[in-house]
Formats: sequence, structure tokens, C-alpha cells
Amino acid sequence: MTIASVFSFKGHAQNSKFYVTDKISDKYAYVDVIKTYERVAKKGYKSVDLFKKLGDSYYSNSDLNKAAQWYCELFAMNTNDLEPVYYYQYAKSLNFIGQNDEANRILEKLKQKSEVVVEKKNRKQR
Repeated sequence: MTIASVFSFKGHAQNSKFYVTDKISDKYAYVDVIKTYERVAKKGYKSVDLFKKLGDSYYSNSDLNKAAQWYCELFAMNTNDLEPVYYYQYAKSLNFIGQNDEANRILEKLKQKSEVVVEKKNRKQR
């Protein structure tokens, strides 16, 4: 019985190490993906999806300077169907780099967008 529990513990410990190793390699893979996205963008490819991914990647890594750069590219595409989270994250990134007036303008757009959504919901309920 003692031998079985030692093997069981060893097996669990090995799985934990393997799992931790997987997580570390995932983080490195994540960084490589960011570099790949940047190379694609620098070659002139532009898409809402690409700029969302770049902005989100830097935002989640707390690099708000670069997040603001890519969210700026995203908003320059003049798409009206962006989710509210992008307005918030872009504004927060702009505040971080000291562009408070632009951040307030983006938050005002978010407020207007939210009011439109509320109006549409109210019309549907009538």
C-alpha cells in the first residue's frame, strides 16, 4: 500500500511539472504570436481583427503604450460595430500615455453608443 501511494505521488508531481512547463511554453508562444502579428501589420495588412488582437495582447500584458498604438489603428478603420470594451480599453490606454482629451472623447463615444443600445432595447420592449 505504501509503495502504491509513493508511485501515485510521484506521478502527480511529474504531471504538475509537465503542466507548468506547458504554461511557460504557452507564454512564449503568446509573445511569438504578438511579434508575428506586428510583422504582418508592418507589411501593410490592416484588419479589424488584427488590430483587436494586437491591442488586446499589449493591454493584457500591461503595455498600455503599445496597446494605445494598436487601438488607434483599430479606431482609424472607422468601424461602428466595435464592442464597448474596446472603447474602454482604448480610453484607459490613452489616459496612461497622457492623452486625456482624446481619452475623454473616446469615452464620450462609448456613452453615446451605450445610450443608443438602451434606446433600441426600450423600443423592442414596447
